[in-house]
Amino acid sequence: MYRSAHLDSVHQQLQETLQTLYRKAVDADARLDQLQQQQKGKFVAIFAEDSGFTTRAKRFSPYVEEIAQDWQALKSQSDDEAKAALVPLVKKIELALATLQQFTAVSHQ
Repeated sequence: MYRSAHLDSVHQQLQETLQTLYRKAVDADARLDQLQQQQKGKFVAIFAEDSGFTTRAKRFSPYVEEIAQDWQALKSQSDDEAKAALVPLVKKIELALATLQQFTAVSHQ
């Protein structure tokens, strides 16, 4: 299947971003485990139901898995389909990165 050079560049950037996101999620999940052992961090899910994620979890890693699955699905789509699917995917990535950054800042105080 023919892929535009632009989408190849986007896929490369997404792969790099996902690697960063994964590392941050692993660190944050370890911190959440520590907080839970201290009887802190009592919540049902990291993201609200209207966040765009279908995943409901108390850790970041399952959300990163959902993003990775969305990215894999995007790679098999036509250029037009991929461009349309890119918007919600980028929103999920932005939300995950921002939330991880906020969590890291707050949890290390």
